[in-house]
Amino acid sequence: MFSKELFGERLAETRLRSHETQDQLGEVIATGRTTVSEMEHGKKTTTAEKIAMICRHYHVSADYLLGLSDDPEGGVERWVEEE
Repeated sequence: MFSKELFGERLAETRLRSHETQDQLGEVIATGRTTVSEMEHGKKTTTAEKIAMICRHYHVSADYLLGLSDDPEGGVERWVEEE
């Protein structure tokens, strides 16, 4: 089952592993720092389009961010081929 809290935790962990600020992630997905903060704290979700942008930017799977898998890199190799 989807959990906004788990999505937020994984988003924050992924962003911090890349040494990026909330402002920098906001620029990538065309939103503000406040929205990123609300997502990371489990108060807000986002669109499928923005999730795809996050996944491509950080090279993590949507299944991982959404809590459907514990494998952050599952299936991301196809993005490298497209770039």
